[in-house]
Amino acid sequence: MTSSKKSRHIKAAHQIFASLGLPRAQQNERSALCLLALLNLTPGKPWSKSENPLIGITPIMDWTREYYDKKYAPNTRETVRRQTMHQFCDAGIARYNPDQPDRPVNSPKVVYQIEPAALSLLKPSVRPHGVTRSRTTWPNVRRSSLATPKSVRSVESR
Repeated sequence: MTSSKKSRHIKAAHQIFASLGLPRAQQNERSALCLLALLNLTPGKPWSKSENPLIGITPIMDWTREYYDKKYAPNTRETVRRQTMHQFCDAGIARYNPDQPDRPVNSPKVVYQIEPAALSLLKPSVRPHGVTRSRTTWPNVRRSSLATPKSVRSVESR
């Protein structure tokens, strides 16, 4: 797959983070690749075909290596977990262990999944050349849906 198709998805993920007002610390390549893995959005696949698989930290890292040629060292798992996935959960972008909420924190079977409301928000909002929501729409989404943790779900109810 060409580099431009890869970079287009990464750039769109950055636009989404900025539009949603995520902290600068989450507006990076690692977070972009984690979002793409949560959506199983391989290079060249349209955003409208985004999925919502259950995926753990090591599989996310394997996925980024396979599809985006980004290799992370095994000791990076904790960084991905603490500095990206926790913030995604807090912002309502991802769910933690949705298949088994009582799974122990230290279980090797811990998984994440894109929040359904975030999936429904992103699928129609991103086109081949970037985010299509207007500058007035995304801030309204941010104010109404990200004001409190896990509140992206509120967008779905509108």
